[in-house]
Amino acid sequence: MIKLEGVHKRYRSAQEAALSEISIDIEKGEFVFLVGSSGSGKSSLLRLLLREERADAGQVFVLGKNLSDISGAEVARYRRNLGVVFQDFRLLPDRDVYGNVAFALEVLGKSRAFIETAVPDALRLVGLEEKANSKPASLSGGQQQRVAIARALVNRPEILLADEPTGNLDPDNSLEIMNLLERVNLAGTTVIMATHDQGIVDRMRRRVIQLDGGLIVRDSQRAGYNDQVGGEA
Repeated sequence: MIKLEGVHKRYRSAQEAALSEISIDIEKGEFVFLVGSSGSGKSSLLRLLLREERADAGQVFVLGKNLSDISGAEVARYRRNLGVVFQDFRLLPDRDVYGNVAFALEVLGKSRAFIETAVPDALRLVGLEEKANSKPASLSGGQQQRVAIARALVNRPEILLADEPTGNLDPDNSLEIMNLLERVNLAGTTVIMATHDQGIVDRMRRRVIQLDGGLIVRDSQRAGYNDQVGGEA
């Protein structure tokens, strides 16, 4: 489903590479944690998968597409297969919960009939059907992140990219969000999540890819946050 081969990325303003010789295979239905300190390359890797950036060298294949070769119009079509969740929610403050989730479908040109079915389904998935008419400012941080997840999932993407989705949440809300992402993954969506949250990684024991200075220093199955390089549980 996702394959990176010898990927290198350096930004013009940086002396060091953001990513160096990155090679990864991720199968359909996997749940993968990207871990590492700030600046290790986690967000750069997600931006390559989202096709916000191009690799300077190497190949990035996602869903059978070589992301180096697709045009601008093809990028838009490709992204319809992805859901993205950010640390800062990025909700529209002037729209209610229903409107925020519907917006993701409106920009894709989906019909009113499709939207009227898909949005309530997405809100039920995240347990917020009773908050459909509420504005984001009236919600807790955990509820706002659940709205963001509903928006990311409403088009039923094959892959969900999550960049520090629990970074602004307390432990209880973080656990709630991770339980939700786990259910989404068990339903068949491939989840790739960048995180600094040791407790979450240690509890879930999924595949962990650790980056350091743009290099992969560990790729372990059923792993914890601080397991030794090459170790497995």
